[in-house]
Amino acid sequence: MSTLDDPLGDFDVRTYAFTESSKRVYVSGAGPAVIVMAEMPGISPHVARFARWVRQAGFTVYLPSLFGTDGAWPQAEAGLGVLRRACISAEFHALAGRGASPVTAWLRALARRALEECGGVGVGAVGMCFTGNFALSMLLEPAVLAPVLAQPSLPLDDPDALESDAAELAAVRNRLEREDLTVLAYRFEGDHHCRATRFEAYRAALGPRFVGRVLPDEAANPEPPPFFRDVVGCPHSVLTAHLIDGEGQPTARARDEVLAFLRRRLQQGDLAQ
Repeated sequence: MSTLDDPLGDFDVRTYAFTESSKRVYVSGAGPAVIVMAEMPGISPHVARFARWVRQAGFTVYLPSLFGTDGAWPQAEAGLGVLRRACISAEFHALAGRGASPVTAWLRALARRALEECGGVGVGAVGMCFTGNFALSMLLEPAVLAPVLAQPSLPLDDPDALESDAAELAAVRNRLEREDLTVLAYRFEGDHHCRATRFEAYRAALGPRFVGRVLPDEAANPEPPPFFRDVVGCPHSVLTAHLIDGEGQPTARARDEVLAFLRRRLQQGDLAQ
């Protein structure tokens, strides 16, 4: 893959204002809506590549700009600066004990608007790394039917904890059981930022409605961009920087499973897993 920045020229740029906050959103495609939330340090070329795969699968992609420089190749120092700023931002709760990040209220409002604009039975939500748990919090919005958590990494300071508090987890589990929904999640086996204990905590909170996939470390792209090589420092980004786009590759199969999950939930109107 090219190491150049991605101009994102094949996306329409829109501004959405909800909850007293305006954000830029890159939109492209046709069909049911899927909100793709970028990992650290922002909408990188790899994140845009994943969004285009979602678009090619028959969806309208909504790619909100939550942090970082849109389209930038993830360099180490610049990316570390983005991470530090996000950790002290009022929109995000990066540390344990603070509950879901406030930005999730804006994201739920975006899901409602996306359903109005695109129609269909509901909306998909894919979160990654820093935004991984956001897809779970978005289940408090009835429009969201297909949540995907890729290496959810918050809170950063407690690998055994979840960002959602007990009340939110109980509300999410109740909805999953009431509407026969599931949560699809991914991590690499040796990921230091999304450890096995976090998936165990999700299973304890959500029961069999949480479907966690664990990929072997050797399945990861051995030459990720500098931010992932030097700052992240381990196999981490299942659907983006560490994905190997080749036949039979475990990460490519994970991507295809995500696209199939979105199709089942959103394109056919069949809510059965």
